[in-house]
Amino acid sequence: MSGRLVEINFDGIVGPSHNYAGLSLGNLAATAHAGEPSHPRAAALQGLAKMRAAMALGLAQGIFVPPPRPNDAWLAALAWREGADRALLAGAWSASAMWTANAATVSPAPDTADGRCHLTVANLVTMPHRAHEWPDTLRQLRCAFAGHRHFAVHGPVPPCFGDEGAANHMRLAPGHGEPGVEVFVYGRPGGRFPARQHEQASRAVARHHGLDPARTLFIEQAPEAIAAGAFHNDVVAVANGRVLLAHERAFADPDRACAMIRAALPEAEIIIVPDSAVSLAEAIRSYLFNAQLVSLPDGVGGAPGGGMALVVPREAHESAPVRRWAEGLIAGNGPIRRVVPVDVGESMANGGGPACLRLRVVADPATVDPRFLLDEGKAERIEQVVARHWPEQIDPADLGRAALADAVRAARAALLEALGLEELA
Repeated sequence: MSGRLVEINFDGIVGPSHNYAGLSLGNLAATAHAGEPSHPRAAALQGLAKMRAAMALGLAQGIFVPPPRPNDAWLAALAWREGADRALLAGAWSASAMWTANAATVSPAPDTADGRCHLTVANLVTMPHRAHEWPDTLRQLRCAFAGHRHFAVHGPVPPCFGDEGAANHMRLAPGHGEPGVEVFVYGRPGGRFPARQHEQASRAVARHHGLDPARTLFIEQAPEAIAAGAFHNDVVAVANGRVLLAHERAFADPDRACAMIRAALPEAEIIIVPDSAVSLAEAIRSYLFNAQLVSLPDGVGGAPGGGMALVVPREAHESAPVRRWAEGLIAGNGPIRRVVPVDVGESMANGGGPACLRLRVVADPATVDPRFLLDEGKAERIEQVVARHWPEQIDPADLGRAALADAVRAARAALLEALGLEELA
């Protein structure tokens, strides 16, 4: 096990093919904005601004690059031809890998039997436009976390069991570098929308990671939450350190879920947001819980002794019910000392807030390939590439046009060159 473990948030750089094709059943925002023009350049710059805001809070920040798009090999495997289902064409252009909370499930070294950080790439089989992401994601994970002394990177669980990665996984621990309790949240099929996380996928990941069964919990997400548009658990709950922040209607049996967590980690602090304060519909619309709950370094950001900050999308900050609830939370002098709004509107319109855009990895930064760690100089280089090469606007009707495909490929190639990651071409 390495000596200096910190939480690193790896954000996906929004890809140059970012578009609103409305491919994600059960994602209400993506469906609502289907067919509208997207703005890939603005989206990527918004993502970079969020990463800079995290670094300004004193947090370690990493990056993942977008996979190759369009995925011509996938279209060829489907024998796609002009005039066939355009949803398949749009799926080959999808930039949804930007939501790196779905890249993998991560168990830090203090939790695992062999003392290494384990990562299992998500298969994402529930949605066709995402099911072809994992080979490129796995290649990137094995590049970023190549040190076998410190990391074990696993392939996906079998595709008969849907796995959506860290969006349905939480970790509670006294500190990032201390042994913790890992909480896997799954859904049951048969509702209005697909339940994307299968219980058996979660259990398989836990076994691959060598987790202690006494400190590993499996909790069912509330069917009503999935039906209301909470297609991942991170739309209705978020955890960090000893704190779980969840909506009253997040879990199928909330009393039992809280009891299980307290039994496994007696010092856990559970903050439940009642439906009377923020309705389930408003929580999903505003993405209050699709926030980054982060531990601040001592004295950073006006939080004496550190404390925590909740990085929320602008839409949550502008919600009157959320604002009233947040004001009461801060006034209560609890562990969450700040609410930090960020503008990720382009991502939000496709159904992904601040939490969707990042994968949390507890590790010693010295053990990570430095090309995937962000500093201000690297952020400026990325910004320059985006400003020069990312399309300003894409209409879904543009997908499939040769000139746009060439531009998207050239943009990604320029980014890889700027980061020294040409091997991912």
